[in-house]
Amino acid sequence: MASTSEIRRRISSVQETQKITHAMYLISSAKMRKARAELDEVRPYFDVLNHEITRVFTVDETVDSRYFTAYGNDSEYGEGTLGCLVITADKGLAGAYNHNVLKEAQRIYEEHPDTEFFVIGEYRRWFTQKKLPMADSFRYTAQNPSTYRAQQIARDLLDRFASGEIDRLCVIYTDSKGMAEVVRQTQLLPLRRQSFSVKSVEEQPEPTFEFVPTMEAVLDKLVRNYISGYIYSALVDSFCSEQSARMAAMSAANDNAEELLGDLSKQFNRARQAAITQEITEISAGARAQKNKKSREADQS
Repeated sequence: MASTSEIRRRISSVQETQKITHAMYLISSAKMRKARAELDEVRPYFDVLNHEITRVFTVDETVDSRYFTAYGNDSEYGEGTLGCLVITADKGLAGAYNHNVLKEAQRIYEEHPDTEFFVIGEYRRWFTQKKLPMADSFRYTAQNPSTYRAQQIARDLLDRFASGEIDRLCVIYTDSKGMAEVVRQTQLLPLRRQSFSVKSVEEQPEPTFEFVPTMEAVLDKLVRNYISGYIYSALVDSFCSEQSARMAAMSAANDNAEELLGDLSKQFNRARQAAITQEITEISAGARAQKNKKSREADQS
């Protein structure tokens, strides 16, 4: 059995670790609330972008755009090089958060060998170890997502799409739904025209406006902002999911620490009781020995 001093040191160590995990839980909670609040502030703007793209197709559903499937061909996205934006975390201690994202990336690569990955976060080394094609020049952090960073990422990917470096673009991110984190894979480019169709005649706005300089130019500008908004939303959802997963991991660590402290407390009490019992036994044995010694001395005299 361990000594009381050793058990006391272990209890102190667990308590110090518990302070750290509790602090990490509180930090993750604050970060998640802040990110969700910022997303809620800009969401109406991106909802308007979606509506304006729908308005363009209401006026002319055959309008040509490199960012959309060909008119009348919404069933297929086409073939070619697939660019895959993968959003991971910059830190660990978040349960299976990163593992689930990387597992989905591995599945995409097995189904589409002609894939180039654009990785956000510090898990690029995993792609290097697995020898998966990755854009080394594409380096962005996952911490504190912002609209400015989303615009930079969107500009980079859209330029690659326009130049023909990639023929399709998808994004793998984690969406937090309730208490569960769900990994989602969504194809961003080319967009489906039917996704922006008007549901009924009553919803169709009156086409009493003109597009300057051209309808195609306006649509391209709207799409670039729309892709930027979607990426920002994916960044925030992933960041919130990361914080939620870390909160769950730290909460489990706190629970385990409480259980461990309970076990150590019992061990400490047993060790202390054993030490007290041993001391009493030794004192009793010493007293008995002294009594026997005095009895022998009395008999001899």
